[in-house]
Amino acid sequence: MTRNRTDAPHFGVEEEFLLLDAATGMPSDGADDMVAALSGLRAEYEFFHSQLETATPVCDTADEAFASLGEFRAAASRAASQHDLVLAGTGSPPIGGEIPGRVTANPRYHDIHATMRGMVHRYYSTGTHVHVEVPSRDAGVDVMNRIAQWSPVLVALTANSPLWYGEDSGYASWRYLQLQQWPSSGYPPAFDDAAAYEQVVDGLVREGALMDKALVNWSIRLSEKFPTVELRTADAQLESGDAVVFGLLLRALVHRALEERGAGAAPVVVQRDLLRGAHWVAARNGLRSELVDPAASEPRPAFDVVDAFVDYLRPSLEATGDLAHVEAFMAKRRADGGAAALQLRAWESGGIEALLELYRRGSQAA
Repeated sequence: MTRNRTDAPHFGVEEEFLLLDAATGMPSDGADDMVAALSGLRAEYEFFHSQLETATPVCDTADEAFASLGEFRAAASRAASQHDLVLAGTGSPPIGGEIPGRVTANPRYHDIHATMRGMVHRYYSTGTHVHVEVPSRDAGVDVMNRIAQWSPVLVALTANSPLWYGEDSGYASWRYLQLQQWPSSGYPPAFDDAAAYEQVVDGLVREGALMDKALVNWSIRLSEKFPTVELRTADAQLESGDAVVFGLLLRALVHRALEERGAGAAPVVVQRDLLRGAHWVAARNGLRSELVDPAASEPRPAFDVVDAFVDYLRPSLEATGDLAHVEAFMAKRRADGGAAALQLRAWESGGIEALLELYRRGSQAA
């Protein structure tokens, strides 16, 4: 196994999945059976009984993350088939989202359900979250400021929820739009330090807008459990390898940001409404047409922006040993147009049956 340089941050990836009925494609409350079948493989409940979650251990290398998520998907895909389910790596259910979900019997989830009320009755949002190690909370806030300009590109690269209520939503990531309902949503404002960050979070809790500090739903946040920043923009991914590469991209961004911080370089601060607009464009377009060039705040062909993003990260990707993985992923995305485009083509060619087969193949991919 290739080892990273000692200054490469540790990272971890959390994957969420939808459990769909193998015959109808509707969300199905199969979490009890799945968790029981996957004992010892880090299977966890999520908000609804029709969802499932797993996470890697703390990883030093890409190989560790590929192995962890690949092993889980293979086992979970087999278990799902045995229970007449499909393990679906998609950010939202293509059909059935109008039906309220059954909340998992967890006191915290029930408190969230009671506090957020009708907003979460149909909250099937299913994502991929990545934690990357930072040396301090002040450093974490500085990292968040520095990587803001590139966050919309990550939304476009991981957009994977184009269908809602059995129709093309017109967005590559409809889930991203749904996330904007939360009282803390979108990319957070630039903070001077961790104390300023905590002041705002504490204020949201004090107002009653947040149940507690762990419920901050900004696109990126400081973890309350680990010495990490956690990016939450990505939809659930069709394949576990795609989720890992998302993690590698974020790790490289954090690595680059920490090096810039160490060198005393000033961060590029993007005005928050312009940044919000760039995220909206990324969620709408995915990789199909244009993204916002972070240097000029104007539209450019999507893969021109993606190429600039990889060029910016290249020194860090070489330092972490992850460049080849990222280049292979980008070649795949250039060829297929992104996961959202794959879903739409399957839906247009064969409806829910073709989509279920796409999800099966993705969950079986090594």
